[in-house]
Amino acid sequence: MHYLFTPNHVQLLNACYPPTSSLLTAGPAYAPSSHELSRLTYYASNHPGKLTKFGDEVEKRIRSESRKAKAGNIRARASLLISLEILRSLATECRSDISLLSPALVTSVNVALSSLPQDLEVVARLARVFTAWTTFTNGHLVGADQSFTDEYMAVLQQFADLASNENADNEVRNRTRLIGFAAVAGVLNSEALYNDLRQFRAQTSILTRPILVTLFQTSTTTLQEQASTVKDSPGSKYLEELRRPAIERRAASIHLHVDGETGPSFKEVSDAALRSLFSLLTHAGGAQLGNIMQSAFDNLDNLKGWVHEEHCCWIARQVADWAQYQYRYAVPTWLVEKLLENQDAPTVTSLHTTLAAMVTTVFSSSTPMINLSSSDLMSKLLALLLRRAALSPVDALLPSTVNCIASLGRHVYYSDQIQDLAAEIINRLVMLEVQSTTDNDDPAVKETRSSSTRHLLSALTQLIRTANEHENDTRKAVERSRSSRIPSSLTPTPVLNDAGLAARRTRVSPDLWQDTLSLICDPDERVRSEYARSLTYYLSKEMQRHGEFSEVDGVRRVRRLHEGVPLPPATLNLFINSRDAGSSLLGAIHAYVYILVTNPSLAFGHSHALGHRSISSEGDASHRDSPSNANPPATSPARVESSSRGPRAKKASLMRRLTSSQEAPIIYASKADYSMVYSILVAIQEHLPLRGLLSAVPMLVRLDSEVSNKEGDPEAIVGIKTILVDVWTVIGRNWECSELSALCKLGPSEFDSARAVDLLVACSGVPEAFGVTRDRLRELLSRPWDAAGALQMKAEGSAQYDPTLRGDNLAPLLRISPALMKNDNMSIHSLARSTRGLGVTDLREALEGRAAMSNPNLGRPSSIVSTLGRASTVTGHDGDYTAPMRRSPSRPKRSPQGDVKDVLSKLGIGKQNGNLLKASFPAISKVTNQ
Repeated sequence: MHYLFTPNHVQLLNACYPPTSSLLTAGPAYAPSSHELSRLTYYASNHPGKLTKFGDEVEKRIRSESRKAKAGNIRARASLLISLEILRSLATECRSDISLLSPALVTSVNVALSSLPQDLEVVARLARVFTAWTTFTNGHLVGADQSFTDEYMAVLQQFADLASNENADNEVRNRTRLIGFAAVAGVLNSEALYNDLRQFRAQTSILTRPILVTLFQTSTTTLQEQASTVKDSPGSKYLEELRRPAIERRAASIHLHVDGETGPSFKEVSDAALRSLFSLLTHAGGAQLGNIMQSAFDNLDNLKGWVHEEHCCWIARQVADWAQYQYRYAVPTWLVEKLLENQDAPTVTSLHTTLAAMVTTVFSSSTPMINLSSSDLMSKLLALLLRRAALSPVDALLPSTVNCIASLGRHVYYSDQIQDLAAEIINRLVMLEVQSTTDNDDPAVKETRSSSTRHLLSALTQLIRTANEHENDTRKAVERSRSSRIPSSLTPTPVLNDAGLAARRTRVSPDLWQDTLSLICDPDERVRSEYARSLTYYLSKEMQRHGEFSEVDGVRRVRRLHEGVPLPPATLNLFINSRDAGSSLLGAIHAYVYILVTNPSLAFGHSHALGHRSISSEGDASHRDSPSNANPPATSPARVESSSRGPRAKKASLMRRLTSSQEAPIIYASKADYSMVYSILVAIQEHLPLRGLLSAVPMLVRLDSEVSNKEGDPEAIVGIKTILVDVWTVIGRNWECSELSALCKLGPSEFDSARAVDLLVACSGVPEAFGVTRDRLRELLSRPWDAAGALQMKAEGSAQYDPTLRGDNLAPLLRISPALMKNDNMSIHSLARSTRGLGVTDLREALEGRAAMSNPNLGRPSSIVSTLGRASTVTGHDGDYTAPMRRSPSRPKRSPQGDVKDVLSKLGIGKQNGNLLKASFPAISKVTNQ
């Protein structure tokens, strides 16, 4: 009935409802009159100024109907369902002006949802209304209007609670969750989520909770099966993905499950949760992905989800895979940051172990991650490892951290990456060795240093092993790809993806590894054993073999006797004089091995359980005998020198002790050391036969002579003789020298190294392989040898260069020693590594200021401070040694324009006056005319 003074918009609304007496029979559709609803929406769309009045009137009715329906009034419930459908029609038809209707709509949904959260029919109708609004809104009111924002967040929280409902009835729970996820999906595809970055994290914190709850309640097997289909077919019968412009979108139609049919299964609920997660990740940018990670951490804390390690690892891997390609690096970065936040916890909890497992899982996956700052992550993980070792040498998190570091080997995105990461670890090993010279005799400090060193060595080895395994997997994948193609001259060569870069990576150079060799003589037997495993793996799988190969039919092959390809004279001279990095490394290895097996107390630098006299007294004696040290200082010079210069100083100290104690009785090592020495020497002979023979045979002859001419423990003498026989046996087998093999079978008591040299020289294939005569080969293998000379040869070779430059004579690459780097947290992969000419790449880097490099800190200046003056990260205190802070000389600041100017000048582009916008076309014309 129309009343004279009733406003027009109220009359239009009243006409849409059936008579009061017919409300109970309006079901099950509970829909307004279609004809009158069309009149209403037509009027509203043509009079947008009336939308506010329509909204206020509908909100007033919904408030009243919700209150009455909550009290049990079934007529009010029916009217409420009709009012909600009217509100949805207004939102759909007036989508261009939906902002005028938004406050009333969101408030209405909040009121009704708060009143009847258990009525699934009402809840489904509310979800339809809310989804219509999320579809067409531009989200400008979220964050701008505080009252509206509060209402909106309340609605969001209620739908999220529905999506994680825990009703005892399985069918009711599944229905409720599906409705909740339908509304959640509407938000995830709405501009209301992404319009205000400040509100994004608050919303994602609410939205990620129901997703995580459902995923944790689903087996990982089921999740894996469903995840494989979500990316290919993102659609769902319960919700629609919104990809069109707002004016062309269609709001999702959400319906309650029909009674009498089989209820929805939990698998459908988990599928909805996965699709919601996929939608959230595929829309998120870099900063938003970080907020998603933080929201996930907060919810995992509240849900006690860290105890579910398998599910957490699966989620981390899936998040990294579904995130946008250029932002995936944020996933492991946030995981490592979260791990560092809890690094000082006194005990290891499920949080620590699960986070470490998640980091390992993400890096172990095949998902590529460009822009990954591997050097920064390595520095943080190493800091974590040292911190946990300082808290407890047997901390349960140490092996997990080692696995995290090793997993970085699967992500190689530039040629020197593994070498740079290895340099980071070796830098820490050098620092620990320097600190050990200043430590007191506290057993706890020694145990911390031992644990730190052993775990760093394990991380170094596993990092290289992981990189090699990944390289082999990549090579096999490429070979399978090529073999599956039809041979054709027109078929293009397959282009390797990011993982294919692993096949072209630079091997860890011997001169970089050189700084670790003093660990062969470490005082701790556990450290010596761990280092032997690391060194053996390096020699067998990683070390560069320049000169150990011959080119036969274009294929690199290890030199064998029957090939008859002599070693080039230039390469032979490098091997003999130890001027190449590989020969220098092997020479130093044999020197340290000799010292270890003949006098371990000398090697360890202090009294040892196996020794018969203190090294400190030996050091004092050597200084008393030296004419240049008439007044010896109170502190051992070797100790001071080692504390200030590290491994190189230790080598010098060993040389001085050797030359001053040549007549000292031999003190022998343990059986464990003999086994360690054997593994190292055998690895050298099996994998580096040319260098190994030249560096090992003189040492073996000298060691045999020392053991035969000096008195000592008979059991130890037999142990050393056994090592000699075993090594000679390997040499005879490698060079196919049957006479030498027969001599070795006589046993240690009958063995003679001088006779072994003669038999080896007499073998025709050996001189041919070296390209020398037998007399020359005998001269090379029988040359005088001593440990001091072997170490001194490396020191003299290093003196020819700037001490901060590292490199070998075979690869013209510029390398920076990690032991001498002043700033231990800065990636060194951005520094120049070759002597190539300038080109377009240099110009691009100058224009961009190298801002695209993996380490963003490289683009801005930093103060370079020596780490020797910092507090020890291992012992937790400053220690006894306090070095002055050293800064690099100040350099004038250069602007990017200055860099561009230099590059252009070197390329011959532009005038010399620095005008970057004016090309030198006249100059080019002038040259052409001449």
